[in-house]
Amino acid sequence: MILHKLSIVNYKNIAEAQLEFCPKINCLVGLNGMGKTNVLDAIYYLSFCKSALNAIDSQIVKHDAELMVLQGNYTDEAGKPLDIYCGLKKGRRKVFKRNAKEYRKLSEHIGLIPLVLVSPADQELILGGSDQRRRFLDMVISQYDPNYLYEENRYRKALQQRNALLKREDALTDTDYLSVYEMVMAEAGKYVFEARQAFVDSFVPIFGRLYSCLGQGETVSLSYQSNVQPDQLALQLEQSRVKDQIVGFSLQGVHRDDLQMDLDTYPIKREGSQGQAKTYLTALKMAQFEYLKDKTGHLPLLLLDDIFDKLDASRVEHILQLVGQDNFGQIFITDTDKNFLSHMISTTGIDYRIFEVCEGEIKDEVQ
Repeated sequence: MILHKLSIVNYKNIAEAQLEFCPKINCLVGLNGMGKTNVLDAIYYLSFCKSALNAIDSQIVKHDAELMVLQGNYTDEAGKPLDIYCGLKKGRRKVFKRNAKEYRKLSEHIGLIPLVLVSPADQELILGGSDQRRRFLDMVISQYDPNYLYEENRYRKALQQRNALLKREDALTDTDYLSVYEMVMAEAGKYVFEARQAFVDSFVPIFGRLYSCLGQGETVSLSYQSNVQPDQLALQLEQSRVKDQIVGFSLQGVHRDDLQMDLDTYPIKREGSQGQAKTYLTALKMAQFEYLKDKTGHLPLLLLDDIFDKLDASRVEHILQLVGQDNFGQIFITDTDKNFLSHMISTTGIDYRIFEVCEGEIKDEVQ
């Protein structure tokens, strides 16, 4: 997938921008807080129907504006054009259109434009709670398995209903409702569990290989952890009712799954340096790229947001050599140091374009 043109109106601090991109590497440079990341977030929004940074849609509309509009003009690997439009007015529901036809459900759009974002926020995959790692699993799998998003949503709604019932004093006497919610959780949870396990099993070899290209001799591992017995989840939930009512929520289920992230057999959260953690996360996202490419048959867009900070020149060079290969497609990079970035990319011989970003205004520097 190639993004040729991006139109932005009132997205965060960007009042208006009309951008034409290079099919290989596009660099957005400028000081922190100028709007570089907002451009990447706009591209992300057109893939996922939401911001990577703001959970509330109204927060992405420029402060003094009432309406936000994004429009992207793409072509796929076969050269077929694809136009995506998003409009959002404060107080109204957002509108997404594909080739001028509005979606009935936004979930129908997920996976159409595969995308991988590597950003400083990824450190929460290591440092944050298990919900961050489950979100990573859900985001990757939903891009190639449209039924996964449906089953995960079905599970989550039943979980919310069961938890609400558990807070009632008479919850354990209302077993009919509990049984209904638990049956839905068991059916949907089995699907979610098996999809996550299959993903991790096939993902780990790719991840290990790519880390070896970027790292300095360490070995990495990634393992899926769950308290679920997929064919026994209904029974697990039933047997846990008394404990669950005491704590007021469900202790069993795929909503408590986690990923164990290790470096040389030790948790990277405890043992890894900043550079090792950044390399670990970069390799994780590069593996995500390769995995999605194989699963969807499309080259995902790759967004690298300020990933070169705290990396030495050799690791930066390894990353650029890796993403410069033919099996990677279009790439968007942000950085504060234009001279360093342009020097590093120019040595690879890859076509690139640089955009300078200053206080929400974007200037194209033609190479």
